[in-house]
Amino acid sequence: MFNDIGPLELVTLVVLAVLVFGPDKLPKVIQDVMRTVKKIREFSETAKQDIRSELGPEFKDFEFEDLNPKTFIRKQLDNDELGLKEIRNGFDIKKEMAEVTDAVHGRESDSSGSSSSSSSSGGRIDMTKKPDDDGKDDRPVFDADAT
Repeated sequence: MFNDIGPLELVTLVVLAVLVFGPDKLPKVIQDVMRTVKKIREFSETAKQDIRSELGPEFKDFEFEDLNPKTFIRKQLDNDELGLKEIRNGFDIKKEMAEVTDAVHGRESDSSGSSSSSSSSGGRIDMTKKPDDDGKDDRPVFDADAT
């Protein structure tokens, strides 16, 4: 419940509680707060049991944590009925990134080599840089002093 409170913050809260309520009233205030928290927990558990009993036996595996959107989506994506695990396992991000890197640097990879030969006949534009075969360099001379 208080996983993100450090020791310094805890000491600060204790000192503040002593200053606000005083050392003589602090134990009674703590008891009242604990009693209230206990009543709230009992009320929420009773409400959960009532809802489960009203939903009937077809919702026996219903969990209120599933109402959290993150939990709901995670549970649905892990469901085997949709076939998403096969799609996720079939997608190799390292291979895709290697192909993109090869295309950017102008290198031929195994899968892009076969697709580049078919891309000229398919009407697609080949975005990879290829050196000219004639050996002539058409670039203008770069003059560092002129710029």
